[in-house]
Amino acid sequence: MEKMTTRLRKLLSRDEILVAPGAHDPLVAKIIEKEGFEAVYMTGYGTSASILGQPDVGFLTQTEMAYRAANIVEAVNVPVIADADTGYGNAINVQRTVRLYEKAGVACIQLEDQVAPKKCGHMLGREIISQEEMIGKIKAACDARIDDDLMIMARTDARTNYGIDAAIERGRAYEEAGADIIFVESPESVDEMKKITSSFRVPVLANMLEHGRTPLLSAKELETLGYDLVIFCVASTYVIAKAVTKLMRELKRTGTTAGMLDEMIPFDEFNKLVGLDDIREKERKYVTGRN
Repeated sequence: MEKMTTRLRKLLSRDEILVAPGAHDPLVAKIIEKEGFEAVYMTGYGTSASILGQPDVGFLTQTEMAYRAANIVEAVNVPVIADADTGYGNAINVQRTVRLYEKAGVACIQLEDQVAPKKCGHMLGREIISQEEMIGKIKAACDARIDDDLMIMARTDARTNYGIDAAIERGRAYEEAGADIIFVESPESVDEMKKITSSFRVPVLANMLEHGRTPLLSAKELETLGYDLVIFCVASTYVIAKAVTKLMRELKRTGTTAGMLDEMIPFDEFNKLVGLDDIREKERKYVTGRN
């Protein structure tokens, strides 16, 4: 069976852009795969909201994130690109993070150059570590992986406080240090995005965050600009929050969910989505001795 790390590298070697929608839990990841997407992005922002009900400001720990990554990997048969924030410490901590994520089965681990505790890449008030320290983290990450096909994504948050040129300079240094994918966070115009995509030899990622600092473009538009990979990192989290809010308001107002049935997946269809048919088949195969 082909390794997911190898599959991701093959997907990124194609001429067309790879779309990896964001998932904050295994259920969303299963829906993404079911609808035909070839990769899943595990969002730290959405995971913080899902696990803690808290904003993306560095509350989640290394092991909490690695555990969630493992659950998402287990739920799907497509490559998982997983947010690992700052790596949860210095270069030595990054090495343990890489080992944990690799054991979890992710195809790519994303590391960023923010000062801990980090913040969402479209929030103000972010600070970054020195370029030299991040280079050390990237080198440590590359050395820690057992599978050479495991991809290391380096993200820089330099744009907001230091400008696009400083961000690209950092990205080039991270590419030179061994990063397999470059992620320049929160460019603020199409011209800046063009400048990014023309600056690197390795694949470049675009982050589409609705109502964020970057223009919201389609996958085809991003492909035309030269991007190789796009994540719609928290769209599913926002949609779920709005849908559940609507449901609870209706239930509070009417005392019933009957008026929302058209917006729900039916019982049998949901059971199929989460794999009940497969479980029943395994029960017929393995569970014996029942009266």
